[in-house]
Parts: sequence; structure tokens; C-alpha cells
Amino acid sequence: MTGKTRPNIVFVLTDDQGYGDLGCHGNSAIQTPNIDRFHSKAVRFSNYHVGSTCAPTRAGLLTGHYCNSAGVWHTIGGRSLLRADEWTLANALREAGYRTGHFGKWHLGDNAPYRPHERGFDRTVYHAGGGIGNTGDAWGNDYFDDTYFKNGEPTAFTGYCTDVFFREGMRFIDEAKDEPFFCYIATNAPHGPLNVEPRYVEPYLESTPHEDRARFYGMITNIDENFGRLVDQLETLGIAENTIVIFMTDNGTATGVELDASQFPIEGPGSYNVGMRGKKGSPYDGGHRVPFLLRYANGGFAHERDIDALTSYVDFMPTLLDLCDIEVPSERSFHGQSLTPLLHGRERAHWAERTTFCDTQRVARPVKWRRSAVMQGPWRLIDGRELYDLDSDPGQRSDVSARHPDRVVQLRTAYEDWWSLISPQFDRDEPIALGSDDEAVKITTHDLRNESSSVAWNQGQVRAGQVCSGYWAVDIKRSGSYEIELRRWPEETGYALQAGIDGDDSNWRRDSIKPSDAHYYESGEAIPVQWAQVEIDGTARQCEIASDDERAHFTLELAAGPAQLFAAFYDTKERCMAPYYAYVRYVGDAPA
Repeated sequence: MTGKTRPNIVFVLTDDQGYGDLGCHGNSAIQTPNIDRFHSKAVRFSNYHVGSTCAPTRAGLLTGHYCNSAGVWHTIGGRSLLRADEWTLANALREAGYRTGHFGKWHLGDNAPYRPHERGFDRTVYHAGGGIGNTGDAWGNDYFDDTYFKNGEPTAFTGYCTDVFFREGMRFIDEAKDEPFFCYIATNAPHGPLNVEPRYVEPYLESTPHEDRARFYGMITNIDENFGRLVDQLETLGIAENTIVIFMTDNGTATGVELDASQFPIEGPGSYNVGMRGKKGSPYDGGHRVPFLLRYANGGFAHERDIDALTSYVDFMPTLLDLCDIEVPSERSFHGQSLTPLLHGRERAHWAERTTFCDTQRVARPVKWRRSAVMQGPWRLIDGRELYDLDSDPGQRSDVSARHPDRVVQLRTAYEDWWSLISPQFDRDEPIALGSDDEAVKITTHDLRNESSSVAWNQGQVRAGQVCSGYWAVDIKRSGSYEIELRRWPEETGYALQAGIDGDDSNWRRDSIKPSDAHYYESGEAIPVQWAQVEIDGTARQCEIASDDERAHFTLELAAGPAQLFAAFYDTKERCMAPYYAYVRYVGDAPA
């Protein structure tokens, strides 16, 4: 298979939408007619499992490796940076002659060498961090008429975020239609903050238990409308039959259901989770079982069919390379395997014995057995202790470990082997590159490292003056002189270090945002910063702060190589707090 005979790939991945947040999966409250129609003409992997939070899933999808081994076991604190030596799906496809585009959420690193245009994508439009309004994002982004990064350059866009990402993806498809292409549209919706136009919320206010659910469903309906336009475009361009179209979500639902104290769903009108225990972040199936819908007419996959074999996010990359007849170099390997035998109805016995894994770490260093699920056929071993048989107990309500001790031993042994596979790189910090060129590198507390993983990861926390501290892992690319600026507010605001701000700069005050949202903070607290300190590679400097200073400025001579950058402000209470923003620029060779 060569040239244009290779299929195109369109991959749509939504954020925090669960298996039950679709009409085609039995949710009678939500309206998703376009995805439901696609579901009726697609192969459906109904027992497909990902990471239980967003960045880990993305790491596994794009590498074929379990997320922990790829350096991504958290969403913040420098643990969402996809290891620089990983070979991504975009790398593989571009090397095979594909044009590659990414639009929307990335969440695998905001700095070099981790950004999407440095990981195999020719064109990319993305927001920073794990969501719009995260610390590294353009100041004041609120889902409407925002500034996103176009191949790394801040660029203003008009419209609602989901509309923008689909629009940019569809523009890419139109331009690339005459050659094989990979278009990856990753919406930040329906992740919070639950910001969407009121016209999408109003239809759900009477049928859901609270406004947050109505907003959540409204965001999904907006996604559905865009998905319908995308599918129509492929038909209009005459390329639908030779395009692999995939719809998937990145973890269990975040807002589609409430849980009781034991993580059992509290279902009722407008609250639905297909009976699964747990939701986002849970080791139970509700945390990591997601929709995976695939249609590829030229491959023979354009009719509804359910595949209930146990499958995993680490199978995604090898499957797509297999479908596109792309040879994997001998030095590359995957933790997953191609699902094409299942697509063709072969090798069922092999998959019945397959074991796969999911865990939720969200700590500085992975902890063995932490919030883990070992999966084999109908069996689920949770946290190394609880055992469930989904054939008789799909809701995971009855622990049968005492009745099946041999099965517990078998699954624990499989976990031990898996841990040996993924753990060798846990102590390796992926560093942010400094001095690769003469441009300033902006780093933020989103990627600050400490042992608690407590950092200011969104702009609401920045406004509130949340105190955190730690260091950034960096890689100094050139020996020489570097300017380091430490700021309490991002450079584009022009605010003084000690200044508070009123709400006039906030773009969040809309009918579609309410003050109870965790990301919302209308004003900005003043912090009486008195002096600042920076320490890197054994060199430390301090300076006092005047009332009108916008920054603390340092010039240091640094040697090339890996280092830890520690920076801090100290206020009148002598609190040590990390600057939310640091800008580092190479300014010249070191003196002879």
C-alpha cells in the first residue's frame, strides 16, 4: 500500500466524557444524534480501556506504551511531559508520507521538546496545559474568542473553543485531501470549567438533576454537532470511504454521574453510567472503560458490529499502523498489539487470555498497587486485593477474592511483571529545554516539581495567590549567559509583582460561567513580595523587590547540561512561594 491508496485517519478524542454520556449507549437524557448515527455504522469496541485521567491516556494512545513508562502518570507537576525519546503515532505517519495535524488539547508538554509540532505534527493549534485557562495558557482564555498556540505561536481565534478546533481540523482536511493525512481533533470539552453558550444548556435544565449536568450535556451536544459537520465534509470531499474515522473519549465520565461513598453510581433521571462502578480517576471500570467507535469502508468496517474482547489504549498505535500497512522499524516495539485480527473476526481465543492494566497515580513518583486494575477476560483485580467477576457482577459490587485465591495470585503475578516492565524510568525527570534558540522560554507552576504534586495549575489559583514551591527540571542546551525573569503575573499583563487586580481584566464573567466553578476567580490577590531568589546548577542569586517592579531579573552564567531550577518569592510573612511564571532567555556566550 503506497501513496494515496493508504487510508486517511480522522481521530476525534473528547475530554472527560464517559461511556454512558452518549444516547447510543442508553442515555435517554442526552442528545447526540450524529455520534449515534455513526455508532450505527461502526465497529464498536465495547470492552476498551484507557488511562483513568486525560494526559496518561494521550500518552498511551500516541506511543503504544503504558503511560507510566512514557513518563506520564499525572496531569500536572512535570509528570505530563511525554518522554522525548518516544516515537509517536504522528512521527510514524509523517515518516510514511502522511500530512499530520493536531487541533485542540495536547497535554503532553507546553515547552520544547514536548510540544505537538515537535512530536510529528506538521500543523497544530492547541491550548496550554490540561485545559483552557490553565496556568500556561494565554491569560484570560475562557473558551470564547481565545488565543491558542499555532505551531507554538500565540494566535487569536474567533468562536467557541470546540467550534474552533473542529473548524481548524476541517480546514486541514480540505487542504490535505489529495494525499494521505492524519487529523487528530482533541476537544477540551466537556472538561471543566463547564463553559458553553446558554442555548446548549437550556434544553437540559429540566431533564437533569443540576445545572452542572446540563452544562456538561450541552457541551457534548455541541461536540456532536461538530462531529456531524466533520462526517458530512468527508462525504462532500469524496474521501469518506478511504478514511478511518474514530470517535473515542479519554477516561470515565467526570460529571455525568454522582457516586456514593463506595463509588457506586447514583443513577436516576439525567444521571447515567451504564451501571458501572466509579468514574474518572477510579480503578473500577467506570474510570477507564470508554467508547471506541471505528468506521473504515474501504477496509470492510462500515457496518455495526460489537467486539467485546478486552482491548487497551496501548493497542491504538499498532492498530492504525497495521491498517495503513506501515512497517514498524525493528528498533521500535509496543506494549499493545494490533486489533486488526479482531476487526477481521480472527484469533478470539488469543484475546480471551489477554491481561492488561490501568492505574491512577497522580503523585510525584508512582506507588506500587496504587489505585490499580489488573484486567483479564471478565476478571478485575483492584488495588491488588479486591476481585470481581464481571460475567456475574458487571457493576463490581461483590468482592470474590476469598473464593478465588488462585486467580488473585495469578493476577498479582501478572501485575508484578507489568511493574517490572514500566518502572525502570520512574526516577528520570524529563527536562524542559533552555537555550535551544534565542527566544525566551516561558515555564510555569503547572510543571513545577515537588513531592506533593501540589502546584498552581490554573489561572484561578494564580489569581487567588495559591502558595506552592518546588523546582523545574531543565536541560541547558548551550553554555553561556542567561537572563531569568521571575513574575507573579504573566508578562503580557504588565502587572507589578506586588499588585492585586480587580475583575476588569477577566474574560470569565459571562452568563455561561458561574463563580462556584473551581477555575473561576474574578480578581487577583496582591502578594506583598519583598525579595526573590533563583538557584540553578550550584549558583544562587537574590534581589529585593520594589513596589512598581513587574519582575525579578537575574543574569547568570550557566554550563550546558541537565539541572534543577529553583526560584522563589518571599513576602512579609517570609513565606517561600514559587513564581507562577519564569522566563529564561539565552543572551550570549560565556566570557572567555
